[in-house]
Amino acid sequence: MNWTIVLLTPIAYLIGALPLGFWLVKRLSGKNPRLASVYNLGLESAARLVGLGPLLAALVVDIFKGYLAVYLARGQGLEAALLLGLAAYLGHIYPPSFLIPERPFRPRGGGVLLGILSGLSVSGYPYLQAFLPVVFALVAYALTGYLSLTVVTLAFTMALVLMFLPVSTTAQVLAWILAALVIWRFKENLGRILEGTEPKLGNPSPLPGKDQVVCAFMIHPLTLEDFWQSPRFAWLRPLVRASLVRQSWVERIAEFFRPMKVGEISGVRTKDGREIRCYLISAPLLPHQITGKPELATQRAIQGARLAAELGATVFGLGAFWSVVGEKGLKVQEAVPEIQVTNGGAYTAGTVKAAIPQILERFEREGKPLSEVTAAVVGANGVVAFGIARQIAPLVGRLILIGRNQERLEKSAETLRRMVARKGADTEIVTTTEIPAIKEADLVFTATSDPGAVIFPDFVKPGAWIYDEGVPPDVDPAVKNVPGVRVIPGGVVRLPGEAEVNLDLRFGGPDLVPACLAETMILAAEEAWERKSLGGQTKSENIQFFVDRAAELGFEVVD
Repeated sequence: MNWTIVLLTPIAYLIGALPLGFWLVKRLSGKNPRLASVYNLGLESAARLVGLGPLLAALVVDIFKGYLAVYLARGQGLEAALLLGLAAYLGHIYPPSFLIPERPFRPRGGGVLLGILSGLSVSGYPYLQAFLPVVFALVAYALTGYLSLTVVTLAFTMALVLMFLPVSTTAQVLAWILAALVIWRFKENLGRILEGTEPKLGNPSPLPGKDQVVCAFMIHPLTLEDFWQSPRFAWLRPLVRASLVRQSWVERIAEFFRPMKVGEISGVRTKDGREIRCYLISAPLLPHQITGKPELATQRAIQGARLAAELGATVFGLGAFWSVVGEKGLKVQEAVPEIQVTNGGAYTAGTVKAAIPQILERFEREGKPLSEVTAAVVGANGVVAFGIARQIAPLVGRLILIGRNQERLEKSAETLRRMVARKGADTEIVTTTEIPAIKEADLVFTATSDPGAVIFPDFVKPGAWIYDEGVPPDVDPAVKNVPGVRVIPGGVVRLPGEAEVNLDLRFGGPDLVPACLAETMILAAEEAWERKSLGGQTKSENIQFFVDRAAELGFEVVD
């Protein structure tokens, strides 16, 4: 290897970095190539979206890029050819920002890899042995239908074949570095294969249409145990349990993971015959990481929205703790205008709005007049809990608002006092950050996203009624043992059709989901973008819209 190759290496990198395929697809189809990746949608769906011609043209120019970069090393030996091929692949997957100024592009490089292999055949890689990786890759595609696995097989077998040829150790190392880069680039697709959610030949990802609705919903693990639901992380479980890996290490590493597609809900069919597919996207941050690092959480939510758009979804829902990041979705929507974003607050409030009058009526019938009742709302800094407070404030004698942020609680209390005064009521409204204050309450409404219970037996007044809207439940199971206490679960919706999901969402069954997820589906089905829930304000007409449309489409609130 000489100075000529050293000088040619950055040239090979720039050849690989030229987004010729991206530009070609955009020019020929008029559509955004980011939203038509064969590795996200599958070959058939990508071809339907932009046309088979533009996809084949992009493949040809990518092959040419890889071949040209390696051809620059003709006569310099296999080591030089592999080095330039490696540089070209790096340029393709990590191009400089001046070539892709809008935002980082994430190509996989299957065509470039094929071009590199073609170029190596004129630089010391025997023709017959160069053909073997192609054969193995085609066999992998025929047997599995996974295009991503086909490319990984091509890279792996190319390096493997070199182990049995009389070539230098340097050449073998370079080939394995290239293979490792390919595997790293396809790690998301390999994870989807393990989870059974990767599109394949004959079973591509669906595209939104007249009879098909596609949306996405962002989730997160509530505890470390939720990590192990995904096969891509399950191998860590015995190491953590054996104390060979610390939980703090897992949490720290998780902060570097971009959002990934970890599951999907299928089989949902509305009363009017449309099928709804919902992708479950996760950045594996625990609740305390999301709340403790708001900038990181907002960045991950934005990346999740971009991934959802690339998967073909029209709506992206923010679940649990994600629902409050980025000013409750506003910054996410601003950063990713190509997809509709919702925090799910309207339908969640709608399920509560529908349930509360019945609860109050039953309580008054069995207990004392509401005007003499003390009620408490836990989680009053949140959209849903504050909606509950607005609904009950004019009806009860005393209202306790409980939340984490005292300043925001006082502002909410002032808003409620003005509303109560306009309605001619004289409800006493107080605020506190101490949950044990519910000991004074006859009626308790709780709606937090804490990962564990926040209400325990010694907090509760005997005979109290508790409406638990928390996700997961806010009430410790032992509370039911307090004399006279009644715990009423809320915010759970039954999906229409025969729903199937590859993850346990912890709501009691595959057809049971939180109302915020149901809102994501309804919004995508109705395409009523002006109704989406963003920021802290939820319009009453939007709440009623989701309640009405949910009933018409077949969504049922679980009592």
